[in-house]
Amino acid sequence: MEVVAYHDLEDRPGFQMALQVAGGRSYLYLAHWWHPGWTIMDVTEASKPKLVKFVPDPGGKPGTSTPKIQVANGIMITTMQQKPEGIFGYPPDTPFDEGFYVWDVKDPENPKLLGHWKTGLTGTHRSYYDGGRYVHLSASCPGFYGNIYRVVDIYDPTHPIEVGRWWMPEQWLDGGGPVPKGWLGVHGPPYPKGDKVYISYAGIGMVILDIADITRPKFLGKLQINPPFGAFAPSCHTVIPFSQRPLAIVTSEGSRVAFASKERLRGIVPGMNLFGIADISDVTNPVLIAIFPYPEIPEGFAYKNFSEIEGVGPFGFGVHNVHEPHYHPDLEDRNDRIYCCYFSAGVRVYDVSDPYVPREIAYYLPPDPKKWTWNRVGADPFPGPLMSTTEDIVVDKRGYIYIDTMQQGLYILRCTV
Repeated sequence: MEVVAYHDLEDRPGFQMALQVAGGRSYLYLAHWWHPGWTIMDVTEASKPKLVKFVPDPGGKPGTSTPKIQVANGIMITTMQQKPEGIFGYPPDTPFDEGFYVWDVKDPENPKLLGHWKTGLTGTHRSYYDGGRYVHLSASCPGFYGNIYRVVDIYDPTHPIEVGRWWMPEQWLDGGGPVPKGWLGVHGPPYPKGDKVYISYAGIGMVILDIADITRPKFLGKLQINPPFGAFAPSCHTVIPFSQRPLAIVTSEGSRVAFASKERLRGIVPGMNLFGIADISDVTNPVLIAIFPYPEIPEGFAYKNFSEIEGVGPFGFGVHNVHEPHYHPDLEDRNDRIYCCYFSAGVRVYDVSDPYVPREIAYYLPPDPKKWTWNRVGADPFPGPLMSTTEDIVVDKRGYIYIDTMQQGLYILRCTV
């Protein structure tokens, strides 16, 4: 891997990213977890990224988090949710906005707000949008436990309308069953492929639905991964079906209790993450066929492995985000290569031409940050060392790899393999 460029993002670390080419120029859009709003970067000349502007959250409420973003066909979807108290330290009665905004970004440097859809509860965590009519969501919903799958029609972007939803039976609080314990719900994003959608369900695993009738999603099958994987974080964080092969990437998230104090962290053994490949040729019976190798340890690294690092920001060692092609004309879509961000193990590139034997072929560990760029309100500091913690990854059609980190800015890389 080679470093093409770095930008400090004016000390506003990015979270999820999206990209579009407009007017012959390449633009990268970054959502922010800690600083409500969105950053627009001109990355036409990848070696000299230019920060065009920061667009603050128009609602301006202190309890709003803006973690996720999608851009396709001149439309931008930005999600909003209540800031979790355990992460940010804000009390739960802090005012917040929720749901998602629809923006016109045909003028790529000047987003125009078109519409606002609300969940009616705590908000939307992740979304999938590929430029069509529908936005697929991991979202809260009144009367339900955890996030469920919701589909919103933006044919009229000024008046988004929910047209479909699906949930696990035990999530329906008015259904008479026992209230679930632990983390149960859609993490996302729900990822459609043809007339099916592949959903990462925390507390369960991969769930596959038939969406031939978008208003009535129907259960087809599932791959149970919790237990044994993902004991202390979303046990299924991401599911990505390959565009040209009957396979899917399936991941859990983290391996320690996130957001815990040092006192509570003691005695917890880091669990094994799932970062695997599933055969989905039979959607009623998906099968796990491979698990990715443990990330290579750099020579001279300060620790003997990544699992035993105390805390690591708050998140611990583990897979976070994987490059998602989304059938987007400006993004790379290789069915023989996977790009992944680990929290403490940096960016990893894998050859999956043989899906039974995924091979690590390149990696990059950003340098450790020198300072905190955000603080929790009225809460204890996060445990563990101030280490580089990678968040999201996007790969464009030119082969440039964009990564952002929890405490630092934007890195632009190239894989020379």
